[in-house]
Amino acid sequence: MTTEQAVGQRDTATGAAEQATDRAASLPVVIIGAGPVGVTTALLLAQHGVRTVVLDRHRDVYPLPRAVAMDDEVRRILQAVGVDGEFAPVARPANGLRLLDARHRVMAEFRRSPHGHHGFPQTSMFNQPQLERLLRDALARRPECELRGGVEVTAVAAQDGDGPVRVTVRADGGETHLWADAVLGCDGAGSLTRDAIGAGWEDLRFEEHWSAIDVRTRAHVRCWEGVDQVCDPARPATFMRIGEDRYRWEFRLGDGDSLDGPDGRERLRELVAPWVDISHGDDFEVIRQARYTFRARLADRWRRGRVFLLGDAAHLTPPFIGQGLCSGMRDAHNLAWKLARVLQQGADERLLDTYESERKPHARHVIRLAVATGWAMTGGQDRAAVFRRTLLGTACRVPGVTGLAGRGLSPDLTPGPLVRRGRLAGTCCPQPWVTADGRRTRLDDVLGDSLAVLTAVPLIPSTRAVAEGLGARIVPVDELGDDGTLAAWLRDGRAAAVLLRPDRVVLDTVPTGRGGFTDAAAWAPLLCTTHRPALLRSTAR
Repeated sequence: MTTEQAVGQRDTATGAAEQATDRAASLPVVIIGAGPVGVTTALLLAQHGVRTVVLDRHRDVYPLPRAVAMDDEVRRILQAVGVDGEFAPVARPANGLRLLDARHRVMAEFRRSPHGHHGFPQTSMFNQPQLERLLRDALARRPECELRGGVEVTAVAAQDGDGPVRVTVRADGGETHLWADAVLGCDGAGSLTRDAIGAGWEDLRFEEHWSAIDVRTRAHVRCWEGVDQVCDPARPATFMRIGEDRYRWEFRLGDGDSLDGPDGRERLRELVAPWVDISHGDDFEVIRQARYTFRARLADRWRRGRVFLLGDAAHLTPPFIGQGLCSGMRDAHNLAWKLARVLQQGADERLLDTYESERKPHARHVIRLAVATGWAMTGGQDRAAVFRRTLLGTACRVPGVTGLAGRGLSPDLTPGPLVRRGRLAGTCCPQPWVTADGRRTRLDDVLGDSLAVLTAVPLIPSTRAVAEGLGARIVPVDELGDDGTLAAWLRDGRAAAVLLRPDRVVLDTVPTGRGGFTDAAAWAPLLCTTHRPALLRSTAR
């Protein structure tokens, strides 16, 4: 053997040994992207005791606003990760949506309730950098979480099966490898993770170029504390108040239009004139002006092995119904508890298949609703556009239509392995204020982070055994001291009890007049863990 061959063998052996050491020291979860979706996922996993490392190319919060609206379900997710108490003072409830014609006359008004199904205002306006700061501060308080900023992920070695996943990271001029039991790609529309799993885009046929303008001003702005959508095919626009002195305008501009250059200020003055006069004085600070291409796309696959896509890496939603960030936060809430149950408790790997099967149809529905809304509000300058606006105005005058449209924008989950058929299955449990242990609190604070059974009747022994086999908390409704919301909800759903998932979706029900769950044998094998092998025996009784 030559000296060169000996050195080569030694280097190969050393590399293999180092790789084996890396694998042996693999992390439970690596999250790529420290935006709201990535950090929220880390916080949700931490509540189940799962360690995470969050990687981001920015060293600090991205300072400019992007998302500005969330619904009451996402506020409930913020409650779940412990930041809503801090978020509430910087959030601004919105009255709803007004449709205006080209002359800014009100065509229709869709009111949003200050007390939604989930216990929060149906729409809240906010400044994204403030939200991200609160989430990162919460992350710093969790010993299970580590944030590494100023690093670039250059490769993800996705593979089929449940083996460790290699993530290549570049920082300070050198590359290192991390090994993880699962990798979550929360890395946005240009996702490297999406490319790594071989996913492509399904185009849902919407693409428009808009300019977003974020402003700080103390000038008098004509505002109804809601969102204005100008249904003018020649110049569609959106306006909303975000904070005490913060506003956003969005305009669809033509290829030749620009707000830059010496004439930019005058052009801006013309555009915002229906809401505010900026002819005099300088109290009109443009914080950010950005040109965006609004697209409607859905990744054709969301998972390969233990690599998953979340947020904009998995779906792109036009902003017309304010559901872009909301969809990503729902991804986090759906996946985190399932991944924790597999990694921490040895649940069936097939449990992870339900992430894409549940979230993808839901995201598709929301994207199509956003596209339809944009089509109705900002359609082209043809006769069909006039007909659409006329039809929209007529429909909005029909009693009950605006109230129906003002309900929650998030549809129920469709039936599947973790959503059994029934009146309540696939819906989210309402969240009223309750009294527990002598204190007034929200329902979720009583239910905790695990599965839970909410019941209006004493459970029969076999049903109780199933609940205990799941590690579910059993909560009698009559001990909660709420305003009757929960009892009425169960009664209307013809249920004596419901099994709630950690994301507060109804998994199964105990129908009124029956003693047990409708189909425990179907979902029990997925939720059964190595820590609780008695569950399958309980469901077989």
